[in-house]
Amino acid sequence: MSHTIPSLWAAPARPPLDLPAPEGEMRAEVAIVGAGFTGLSAALRLAGGGASVIVLDTHAPGFGASGRNGGQIIPGIKIDPDGIDRVYGEATTDFAGKTADTTLALIEAHDIDCDAHRDGWIQGSVKKAHLAQIERRAEQWRKRGANVALLSREEVRARTGSAIFEGGWFDGRAGRLHPLNYATGLAEAARTAGADIRVGAAATQLARQGRDWRIDLANGASVTAGQGIVATNGYSGPLFPELRASLVPAGSFQVATAPLPEVLLSRILPGRSVVSDTRRVGNYFRIGPENRLMMGARGTFTDTPADTAFARVTGDLHATFPETRDLPIAYRWTGRVAMTADHLPHVHQPLPGLVMAAGYNGRGVALSSALGTAIGAHLLDAARPLPFRFTDIRPLPVHALHPVYATLAIWYYRLRDALES
Repeated sequence: MSHTIPSLWAAPARPPLDLPAPEGEMRAEVAIVGAGFTGLSAALRLAGGGASVIVLDTHAPGFGASGRNGGQIIPGIKIDPDGIDRVYGEATTDFAGKTADTTLALIEAHDIDCDAHRDGWIQGSVKKAHLAQIERRAEQWRKRGANVALLSREEVRARTGSAIFEGGWFDGRAGRLHPLNYATGLAEAARTAGADIRVGAAATQLARQGRDWRIDLANGASVTAGQGIVATNGYSGPLFPELRASLVPAGSFQVATAPLPEVLLSRILPGRSVVSDTRRVGNYFRIGPENRLMMGARGTFTDTPADTAFARVTGDLHATFPETRDLPIAYRWTGRVAMTADHLPHVHQPLPGLVMAAGYNGRGVALSSALGTAIGAHLLDAARPLPFRFTDIRPLPVHALHPVYATLAIWYYRLRDALES
């Protein structure tokens, strides 16, 4: 099955795996719906531990957010370490701080060819009002042994090549990768370990069958398993209506330039760190394949790519790096990021033997890889605790109107960003 993602990542991607469609009445110890980072890393851990695993997806591995994101391997979650301690406890803070380590270790252990590098992450601030928050964040991670450093106005401008920043901090735990190749490599590693990955037929029904779970598929096939993992995240559909209604599938819009000439390549991100900013509706950027400058940001909350959203990202790119105005925009693409009302990841167990994980809020590369691995380890041995406690699925009020109220929220946050000094 070929990749159909119109992104920069699809252009220089590894050939997709030749994966079969589900057929007949299949059985495994664990069935996983979703061949993104969460599902594939869980499958790899389970198969490596001796469990029989079947992974199901309508599309090829990495079709969704896993193959379309910015490829930034950033540890942590959306709240700072002291806040994680209060909400979950110190063990979860330790887990969150090591998600990039876990991801890079997976890549090394399975020799996944995905252009992975640990060049760090810079979180820059275009607002002086955010500098105190940055200092607190960096200090909290430093106290926990992380390789972090505050950056002065001059230092962050030198490291990014942009004059818009007032300061920032550097997290040396972070890195970058080619996300679509990573998804393909995870799938390949999981298959080598013994996982059976099936694509091309949507799951249409999930139901109890005695003590097992039965998944019916659109092509007439079925899978029966003692345990199930739902790893559909921002692409959760009608099969799991309550899960879908608990998430806001935000559009993440990205653009990439023509290859940078050497004169710009030596000034823009010379250390090849990935970057994001502290605004409530901020941007993220990096150097991608073929030395192309990439930038992404939140856009509309519909599945239809909006020219206005791409124009906004392109305008922000040119404001950040005015010297790129004459470079053509060679690629532009979008995908869904699953947001939650509390900005935290959620792990659910609505019924015994069924685990759901979703809501990475823009930190999905490292977090989903580490959480999928942890879920796999937990299903192999229930004595291994999960890093996040199970929570109830809480559908959002009037979820069908989420494109309207989420768009209003984005406008409100942009206004607050604009009013801050």
